[in-house]
Amino acid sequence: MKKFILPIVMFLSLTLAGNMQAQSASANPNAPVINFQKDTIDYGTIPHNADGYRAFAFKNTGKEPLIISETHGSCGCTVPTAPKEPIQPGASAEIKVHYATDRIGQFIKTVTVTSNAANSPKILVIKGNVLPDAPTANADKAAPATGK
Repeated sequence: MKKFILPIVMFLSLTLAGNMQAQSASANPNAPVINFQKDTIDYGTIPHNADGYRAFAFKNTGKEPLIISETHGSCGCTVPTAPKEPIQPGASAEIKVHYATDRIGQFIKTVTVTSNAANSPKILVIKGNVLPDAPTANADKAAPATGK
């Protein structure tokens, strides 16, 4: 009896492993592919309350229409906006991102893009440094002493 169990277990294991490989190999060869011009946007050093809008340009290099189902920022200060309509094969579009530049200091945030692309999800990065407001001339002058 033991002579039969080991070969059966081996056969089932190999069959299961072969099925798993066949499933991964049978991924849609026509699936859309989202290719970004760059995965990171560096805002550089910007003033407090500067323009926080930037855009990630991309192209669908697959053979089927690309449908972006969701984009979300890593926090509430990072708000992405993606096209609602399908991106046809060979067509380009962009995902707009707004970072709230009312926050002082260095930042590194991510945007996650979920779609029907073969390379989904895709993580994009924004980074930079927001400077504090410069002191005003009136703030430098001390209040005059009354002397009494």
